[in-house]
Amino acid sequence: MQDQELVTRLAQVLYNRKAFDIVALKVSHLTVLCDYMLIASGRTAAQVAALADAADEMMAASGVALRRSEGAQEGRWAVLDYGHILVHLFHRDERTYYGLERLWKDGTNELDLPFDQSAEE
Repeated sequence: MQDQELVTRLAQVLYNRKAFDIVALKVSHLTVLCDYMLIASGRTAAQVAALADAADEMMAASGVALRRSEGAQEGRWAVLDYGHILVHLFHRDERTYYGLERLWKDGTNELDLPFDQSAEE
């Protein structure tokens, strides 16, 4: 499975688990850290931790091993490193504070996602 398809499927899994403000970015032309970045928010620390678990379950089922993770236990900001794909899961307050989209969105690199978030929140 291609990385972009994997990112889209992962975004759908997070959306189904009630994540909000989901953004998928292709960042390979901006950094050597990864090719894709998926950013999403949860409403509570427990939901952020549950989203991290759901993401890891889906990626493991797809044959993609987690290389490293940080913060999932605290539930405020979790980062999951799958090599070519980085997943950032935030509690809403931390999402606003860090504003990762401002750093990585260049106006041309946001992926279309297969669901409508316009009615969220």
